[in-house]
Amino acid sequence: MPSQTMHTHAPPGPRPVLSGADLAKDYGRTTALHHASLVVDRGESVAVMGPSGSGKSTLLYCLSGVVKPDGGEVLFSGVRVDELSDARRADLRRSDFGFVFQFPGLLPELSAAENVALPLMLDGVGRRDAVARARELFPTLGLEGLERRRPGELSGGEAQRVGIARALVLDPAVVFADEPTGSLDTHTGDEVMSLLVSTVRDRRSALVLVTHDERVAERCDRIVRVVDGRTLTEPKEVR
Repeated sequence: MPSQTMHTHAPPGPRPVLSGADLAKDYGRTTALHHASLVVDRGESVAVMGPSGSGKSTLLYCLSGVVKPDGGEVLFSGVRVDELSDARRADLRRSDFGFVFQFPGLLPELSAAENVALPLMLDGVGRRDAVARARELFPTLGLEGLERRRPGELSGGEAQRVGIARALVLDPAVVFADEPTGSLDTHTGDEVMSLLVSTVRDRRSALVLVTHDERVAERCDRIVRVVDGRTLTEPKEVR
């Protein structure tokens, strides 16, 4: 039986697709976020930077509904994400958000196309149709001809691009990326970032990317720095 998922894509317009306001989060006696805020428009890419332990990953987790903030609010297309139940937040992450991590976490027993198709199958799409839809992303991401390869037969850059395809296959409104080039060499990382930013922009999704690498951050439309749990937004540039 197809899963009941929550599709709440925002219509085109000036209203931000995602925003976090006055966010606070503590882990015991450690303050991870303190009055942190971030607003992201559809089609915009935002890099979140900061030293280790500054709260940048916690900000991403709060915005994406992985954890609930202790204070403040998160709005996605007018929905208060921080007020949703665990099950509803899980539905949101599966249907409207895409995730790219430092290590793609592909299942070794599945082909590249099957790995990309997994979110579709979890959303109730039949295997044959899911794989067919997944394969449509391969030319865009420079993966044509690799659909049948297992993860062990892919290079690091190829595996990460498969991970990006998996994040995009459900046409998410927002893609969250946590150090997506951290395990790649500089040249491969540049290629992966170019594909990630351009593909997300072309699909009119938003991208929130956590990185410690200035080269990576500069490819985004805007940089937000997190210092001691607070956000500092740099001036927006036309890129």
